[in-house]
Amino acid sequence: MMNPDEQEFQDEWHESLLRVRYAETDKMGVVYHANYLIWFEIGRTEFCRARGFSYRDLEEDENAFLVVAESYCRYKAPAYYDDELIVRTHITELRRRSLRFGYEIVRVSDGVVIAEGETGHVVTDANGRVRTLPQGFAELLLSPPVEPENQGEQVPEISPA
Repeated sequence: MMNPDEQEFQDEWHESLLRVRYAETDKMGVVYHANYLIWFEIGRTEFCRARGFSYRDLEEDENAFLVVAESYCRYKAPAYYDDELIVRTHITELRRRSLRFGYEIVRVSDGVVIAEGETGHVVTDANGRVRTLPQGFAELLLSPPVEPENQGEQVPEISPA
């Protein structure tokens, strides 16, 4: 469980920039619903990387896997081919053997939140047995970013709609 000092970082969002590819859309140019879960994965991968570790580190060095046990996505507005999107990610819950990430996907051009969601993860070993999150990783997950976010492209500032 998070202690009160750690909860202050719970509201800190990490932002990742992406552009909708043609392959992610249907015949009408609207993003296919399953792609939002892929974008959530991009968001949490970049969230971890910005805190100084990668999923690969966790899996290969610590024999710990963040298994998706639950996912939720609420679609609020469509995304279209070539839209520039920001995936906003943060920790909503952190326990010894599980954690939850929250997400918002925002269209850059108008600042509209087009989707929001959450994923719940259970920490397991390579054999699928539930285990405790390795020492030090909870602290990293709750820490501020250690490297500049989005080193390539800068996430543009958007005004609330």
